[in-house]
Amino acid sequence: MAKILVTGASGFIGKRLIVKLLEQGDEIYALSRGKRSEFNSDKVHLILGDLNDPSHMEEFPQDIEAAYYLVHSMGHIVENLEEVEKSSCKNFLRALSKTNCKQVIYLGGIIEDEAQLSVHLRSRLSVEKVLKEGAIPYTILRASIIIGSGSASFEIIRDLVEKLPVMVAPKWVESYCQPIAVRDVLFYLTHLLLKKESYRQTYDLGGPEAMTFREVLLRYAKFRHLKRFIINVPVLTPKLSSYWLVFITSVRFSICKHLVESMKLNTRKLNLAIDEVLPHTCMSYEKGLELAFQRIAQNEIVSTWMDAWDCKGSPEGLEVPLEGCLKDIREVSLEGSFKEVIERIWSIGGKKGWYSMNWAWKLRGLFDQFIGGRGLNRGRRHPTEIAVGDSLDFWRVLVADKKNGHLILFAQMKLPGEAWLEFKVNGTTLIQIATFRPRGIWGRVYWYCLYPFHWIIFTNMARSIASCKK
Repeated sequence: MAKILVTGASGFIGKRLIVKLLEQGDEIYALSRGKRSEFNSDKVHLILGDLNDPSHMEEFPQDIEAAYYLVHSMGHIVENLEEVEKSSCKNFLRALSKTNCKQVIYLGGIIEDEAQLSVHLRSRLSVEKVLKEGAIPYTILRASIIIGSGSASFEIIRDLVEKLPVMVAPKWVESYCQPIAVRDVLFYLTHLLLKKESYRQTYDLGGPEAMTFREVLLRYAKFRHLKRFIINVPVLTPKLSSYWLVFITSVRFSICKHLVESMKLNTRKLNLAIDEVLPHTCMSYEKGLELAFQRIAQNEIVSTWMDAWDCKGSPEGLEVPLEGCLKDIREVSLEGSFKEVIERIWSIGGKKGWYSMNWAWKLRGLFDQFIGGRGLNRGRRHPTEIAVGDSLDFWRVLVADKKNGHLILFAQMKLPGEAWLEFKVNGTTLIQIATFRPRGIWGRVYWYCLYPFHWIIFTNMARSIASCKK
């Protein structure tokens, strides 16, 4: 049993990695910016901290033996991405230098040609350089696109092929990549842990085949028994491609932008050193798809690209503020039973919708995506289960007390302020509260301009939930 630090613990890879480490008996210290842990285990300890602001970070335990660096800023559009990534990594190493850590394992992206890099890959390379300059032995893993239920790459591929019989694609579909299943990535991450042969080494990770993005899409279509056509056009710039993907897929603009820029470059596994240090047969692209869809069919998606907790602008506590807020409160008598109403609340969002004027919610989600927000396409992890920290369309779950009938959602859409949506089932009454804390005069203008629509939407939503009408 080893004591392991995991940064990026709430992300797509981080969550799954912690599950694997727990299975092999390790004790985990999970770095998080939020005051909550999603793992019900006495072997997972939460460390509060933001690597971008070390003054608000707790010290790492001195007896940590190894650390995983899974932090990245792809979820946001920042002008100086490279400097932000370098600064975060330096803060991480500075805090780690006070411990007994013997190894840092970093997961980045494959780089074939350092002379031609996207902003995203250049920032990943800058992190590698910082780690190499540090005193703690590193193991750097570079992966091509990762296939697994919930990964950004998988969701883009899935949405494109499932939704579009004919795809108009830019030149980047002819670039090469080497898809690897998330299960294989986790194998390398866990089996290289404290393996001395891997210290101060850099390895490429990839599945058994290199293929163009065109092949990736068409082989997905074949796997799903869909007939699809791809037409190349030269006019789609990376930025236009990103906007196009935002409207078609469930992935936010910032991630689409970084991924598209990287897709212009080949990301094949050219460095084969990993095969000598840790021989392993990676599963095929189709097998990776099969396992992803098994997870989806069984509603067992452990983590998704949108799970990384974004605390910027979100409340530290779990209470909805009272002062300086505008509220819409609806109290409706229950027509269904307590259990029926709770099940209805716990099924809100995603495919089920919002029980009132779903077209208006979709329109708001589309507008949110257009201005760089998340939109409604994040959906939900499970059709009937909600846990603290879950994404629920463009909301984040702060409180999910099913036993006592209490749900609080925090809005992560683009707003001139902060918003909460709260449900309480109290005896025979449903209390639904929409709270908005405006930011300046424009926040108040926003609230009062939309109030007539909110009145209709929130009134009908509360009535529909309380009556259990379909």
